[in-house]
Amino acid sequence: MKKSARVLVVEDEKSIREGLRDVLTFHGYDVQVVETGEAGLESILGGHFQLVLLDVMLPGLNGFDVCRKVRESGASVAILMLTAKGSEDDIVEGLSCGADDYVTKPFSIRELTARVEALVRRTSGRSEKSFRFGEWTVDPATLQATLGGETCELTPRELDLVALFVSEKGRVVSRRVLLKEVWEMAKVDEVETRTVDMHIAKLRKKLDPDGRLILTVRGAGYRYRG
Repeated sequence: MKKSARVLVVEDEKSIREGLRDVLTFHGYDVQVVETGEAGLESILGGHFQLVLLDVMLPGLNGFDVCRKVRESGASVAILMLTAKGSEDDIVEGLSCGADDYVTKPFSIRELTARVEALVRRTSGRSEKSFRFGEWTVDPATLQATLGGETCELTPRELDLVALFVSEKGRVVSRRVLLKEVWEMAKVDEVETRTVDMHIAKLRKKLDPDGRLILTVRGAGYRYRG
């Protein structure tokens, strides 16, 4: 699964770009690297990548703009943002524009490869069987949800959330459980719990604008009632 995964690195700093290429290649990924936002956007829209490592601070078109344009195009590739250490604003904005996850610089190789592997595993190992989410029909193979003549594109992370909610229908799922099961995070901090809330907000906007399907249980988490 991992051996055939194609990964794009969009990073303007040469030492980091080449380091990421070497590390990911060593771990068996098929890696392509570019150094500008414009080149990254062109590569993403013209190629077939399972994952994009996208730096925030890029010359010209920055990482946020690239991410936003990718999602506006309907592309559902997984996006891992590379943000400045301690910059909560970068993290929040990255998640708001459609990123699936983030790592902060400077990052450890172990953390990076774990995040990459988790995203690739989830995008590559899903069931192909369609299922229902409320009145929507969700197709994991295409990362699409359909209702009547309407089609909604989902990010890999949004699909994971939908699948988990369906499997836990009627039960309260805490943010900690969501982070563990969907993000595969063992340690949780305030920024990461906000990560969950932001993804849920975006998912609701797409599939549950009336708030009938995903209920907030104050102080406990979320409950999908179907």
